[in-house]
Amino acid sequence: MRTMQADLAMRLEAYLLSPAMFAAGIAKVMGDARRLRPDVLHAHWLLPNGFIAAVAARRLGIPLVISVPGSDAQVARANPLFRAMARFAMRQANLLTANSTDLRDAVLEIEPTAAARFDLIIYGTDPQKFVPDGTGVAELREELRKGERGKGGKGAGEKGRSPHPPIPPAPPLPFPPSPFFLLCVGRMAPKKGFDVLIRALAEPALAGREVVAVMVGEGAQKAELQALARELGVAERLRWVGNVPNDQISRYYNAGDVLINPSVRNPVDGLNVCVLDAMSCAKPVVASNVSGSPLAVVDGETGFLVPENDAAALAQSLAKLMDNPDLGQRMGQRGRQRVEQELGWPPLARRYIGHYARLVHAAISR
Repeated sequence: MRTMQADLAMRLEAYLLSPAMFAAGIAKVMGDARRLRPDVLHAHWLLPNGFIAAVAARRLGIPLVISVPGSDAQVARANPLFRAMARFAMRQANLLTANSTDLRDAVLEIEPTAAARFDLIIYGTDPQKFVPDGTGVAELREELRKGERGKGGKGAGEKGRSPHPPIPPAPPLPFPPSPFFLLCVGRMAPKKGFDVLIRALAEPALAGREVVAVMVGEGAQKAELQALARELGVAERLRWVGNVPNDQISRYYNAGDVLINPSVRNPVDGLNVCVLDAMSCAKPVVASNVSGSPLAVVDGETGFLVPENDAAALAQSLAKLMDNPDLGQRMGQRGRQRVEQELGWPPLARRYIGHYARLVHAAISR
C-alpha cells in the first residue's frame, strides 16, 4: 500500500528499492523452496511476488500459481521493464487467478496466451467471524446518529499529511432515532468511487431523506471527499470514523442497513472484501457493476448492481431499499447463504485444493 500513490502510480522510492528487493526476494524464496521442497508455489500479487516465485519455480521445476488481487495489474503495465517481468511470470504460471474480470482482462493485455490458465476465484470472507450479531449495534447507531463517531479520528491510514487543510466536522442534524445507515468501507482512494456516493446523497431520490453515510477508512483523498460533501450541501449526512480495528469492524457491518461499494475503473480493481464481509453479516449490498462485484452480488437478489459512476442510479437503488425494509432483509439473508455455500473461505479453499491436486498430479505424470 505504501509503494503506491492512491493506487495509480508507484512512488519513486519503490522504484529505487526494487532491484535490491527483487534480488533478496529471489534468494529467500529459492532457499526456502530448496529446504521445504513444496509441491506448489503460490504467489499473491503478479509483481513483485509473481516474478520472484516464477524465477524459483523455473529453476526448481515446481508448479506455480499466481493470484492477481488488485493494483498489481496497474504496476505490471507501468513501464516496459515491468511488463516484461509480468509476462515472464505469467508464462511460467501453471494457473492464474483473479477476483474480477477487469483484473483478468487487464493482465491478459500483457500476455494473451495465459487466458486458458485463468480461473476467477475471489478473496473470500470468514463466515464464522462475520455473522449477524446485534451486540452493541443499537448503541453504535445512536452514536453515529448524533455524530459522536467520526469527529476527526486519526486512524492508521497512509503516512504523510494531506496537502489539504483539515475540514472541521459539520454539526449533526437532529435526526430521528433510526435514520437509514449507509456503510462504506475502504481506503479513501479514487478507485473506491466514494465521490459517487456523496453525489448520490444530493440526488432527488435521497435529498431530504433521513440518511446517514458512515465512511470507514483513511486515505489521501479524504479531504477532497469532505470538500465535495460540503460543496454539495450533504456534509452533515456523513460520518468519517477513520480506520476501525479488525476485531471491531463486524459491529459496523451489523449496524449498517446496506453496504455501498461504488467502485470505478480508476484503475481496474478486484472485488473488495468488504462486500463479502457485509454479505456474511446478512446485509444487502449496492455496488457498481465493475471491480469484481458481479462475482458476489446477484442483482435483485442479494442487492443491486448499478452502472459505474452513476450517482442517480445509486440513489434510486438505495431509495428502493429505504422504502421496502423487507426487501433488504431478504436480500441480506440470501447474501449470507451465498457466503456459506460459495463465497466463504471453506468452499473457496476447496477450489484451490482441487487446482493444487491437479497440478501436482500433472507434475508427477511428466
